Amino acid sequence: MSLEYRYYISSKSLTADEASRAIRSHWGIEAMHWVLDVNMGEDACQIYKDNGAANFACLRHMASNMVRAEPTKISLVAKQKRCLMNPSFLEKVLAAGIPTMVEK
Repeated sequence: MSLEYRYYISSKSLTADEASRAIRSHWGIEAMHWVLDVNMGEDACQIYKDNGAANFACLRHMASNMVRAEPTKISLVAKQKRCLMNPSFLEKVLAAGIPTMVEK
């Protein structure tokens, strides 16, 4: 067992509970960005012109959510590869993902 310390700097005056919630929510967002980077190479994207980066980020989020909505019990990366090689599986992912987007 080990003990680690983390120090955070903030200009906002927070109680201990408020600070812990803020830190946990930050790392929840970082986990989502980690998935997008690992599965879709988000950090390697070199699109910067105009709204291109924001547009592609939106497309990556949509694609990730569609892949997650498809119920096959394999990894996200395996589903992405299967979509690439099997048009009928791609159709299943789109059919599973589009209704979830319309509901929101």
